[in-house]
Amino acid sequence: MKVDAFIEKGLDGTYDVRFGDDTKSLTFSLLGQGNTVQEAIEDFNNSMEEIKEMYVETRKIFPENLEFNFKYDTASFLAYYSKVLSLAGLQRITGVNQGQLSHYVTGHRKPSPKTVEKIEKSLHAFAKEISQVHFV
Repeated sequence: MKVDAFIEKGLDGTYDVRFGDDTKSLTFSLLGQGNTVQEAIEDFNNSMEEIKEMYVETRKIFPENLEFNFKYDTASFLAYYSKVLSLAGLQRITGVNQGQLSHYVTGHRKPSPKTVEKIEKSLHAFAKEISQVHFV
């Protein structure tokens, strides 16, 4: 079973990982928190292991093959990766104005679904291009 888990940056600068709305078939919920995305995902996975142990102790059946599809909201992704990729660089990759990207990072504006799709497709194309780099 594949379940969406969303990564979001909180107002305090920490990150949360939580289930999406597609988890009606699950009888539990999970939350991960951390100062970085990696810490939040690790905490989320630790929470899952604790729930698994509780299910074993109480003889409940834990869902088999439970996998998570981690997804970012656009602002959280941009905030997290703007430490690695400058907004000017993201502008060159995505074609979205640096000022607009800044508004998305700070939460002053939300991108339209069309802009979210444009950013995502551009980043996937960039990742594919980078994955094909070979040095001599």
